[in-house]
Amino acid sequence: MDFDAYLDALASAAPTPGGGSAATLVGALAAALCAMVARITAAAPKHAAVHGAAAAIAGEADALRAAFLTLRPNDESAFAAVVAAQALPRANDDERTHRTAEIQRALAHAADVPLHVAGRAVETIALAERTAELRNAHLASDVACALDFARAAFDAAAANVRVNHAYLRDAAIIEAQTKRLATLEATGRAREDAARAILAG
Repeated sequence: MDFDAYLDALASAAPTPGGGSAATLVGALAAALCAMVARITAAAPKHAAVHGAAAAIAGEADALRAAFLTLRPNDESAFAAVVAAQALPRANDDERTHRTAEIQRALAHAADVPLHVAGRAVETIALAERTAELRNAHLASDVACALDFARAAFDAAAANVRVNHAYLRDAAIIEAQTKRLATLEATGRAREDAARAILAG
């Protein structure tokens, strides 16, 4: 699906793609910007001292972009499974019990996928910090955009984790995922603050 077709699908009345899917594309944009800054810097004689670091960043950014794009259909299928479980018959006790179990199973997975997206977003924030350390002043705004996009991807993914928790009954899963999300948030915030300090300096 090309980008225009994706936007048409996102704007449609269909339940997927939705916000979780869109978060992966925002994250991919952040990674792509890091790659762009790194490649331009790696080609600039003025920045010869950081050519090796820039080349490494470009490769890591490409890998992150690919990871986000892999997560996009995963998010869409995870939410589609929730919708499918909700549509199961519930005419008798057995059907209702089965339906409830399937919904809960689907919700747990639907929360887990954006948790992985959040993790990739934090990796991208950290990569943006390293991109800022290349200190290519002409591309500082692109690094700032990468940070903004990576932060937005994290926040959107976190919102999708939490919305599933509102309906999930397994307290152990909720606790584990919430702790993981809090750890990611703290790491991401620290790396983002460091990156913005470099850009401001």
